[in-house]
Amino acid sequence: MPSSHSSPDFAAAPISLWRRGMNSLATCLAATAVFLVLLPLAAIFAYLVYKGFGSINWAFLTQTPKPVGEPGGGMANAIAGSVYILLIASTFGVPLGIGAGIYLSEYGRNQFGNVIRFTADVLNGVPSIIIGIVAYGLVVLSQGHFSALAGGVALAIMMIPTITRATEEMLLLVPIAVREAAYGLGVSKWRTTLSITLRTATSGVITGVMLAFARVAGETAPLLFTAFGNQYWNWKMDQPTAALSLQIFSYAISPFDEWHRQAWAGALILIILIVFSVTAVRIAASRGMLKGAS
Repeated sequence: MPSSHSSPDFAAAPISLWRRGMNSLATCLAATAVFLVLLPLAAIFAYLVYKGFGSINWAFLTQTPKPVGEPGGGMANAIAGSVYILLIASTFGVPLGIGAGIYLSEYGRNQFGNVIRFTADVLNGVPSIIIGIVAYGLVVLSQGHFSALAGGVALAIMMIPTITRATEEMLLLVPIAVREAAYGLGVSKWRTTLSITLRTATSGVITGVMLAFARVAGETAPLLFTAFGNQYWNWKMDQPTAALSLQIFSYAISPFDEWHRQAWAGALILIILIVFSVTAVRIAASRGMLKGAS
């Protein structure tokens, strides 16, 4: 009798060990994959810190570029110019992208919606330099000169398709029961979309906006044809404006060691600005959602 009770335990033991072994193997493979993905990113950031951190000082953050041969100088105007151009791009790109995503999700089950989806997918794959040429033809030629507005329009064109598709996908993930419950209470469709559906998908929509923001923040090619850059402070939308990516490119291809060091420092500052902006927005959105839930 004892053997009959113990035999099932002995039969089950090898299966349990096998499953544990496969679970451990899968965990190790997943951890290895994560490590291999993060390793290049960590290596790039570490190299940027190694090459650029030593050149970051108060003068670099507060002064404009100095002529060749003069020591010192910085990229303060380029840092401010990047923020300025990104604000212009976000002013155009974020509302249009979210609006297009809302239309595709709630009203776009027709041929016109399919055309918008196709256009957004194509724009996502168009090289950024082509976007710059388009913005050059639309804005620069009509104004007669380069400008921050032209740079913002170019980056906005790049942001819109990413935000549009992300917004549509996030809204489609909201359960249909949420919409039906609002309709059952007599809430109109547009109010349901703006006050309930969009609010439910806020986290995903913000993620899409941040992905688009991070994508365009380091773009150089579109700004070469639009903002063009300069060596001084500028807050006018209709004038050429410096940007970090432009300044980094200009310094990196120069033959001067001092400019090379400042280019590394500018690249590090650009990465820090992107990470800080994305993190700050995510934290603010998370706290807002928690307050709304409470």
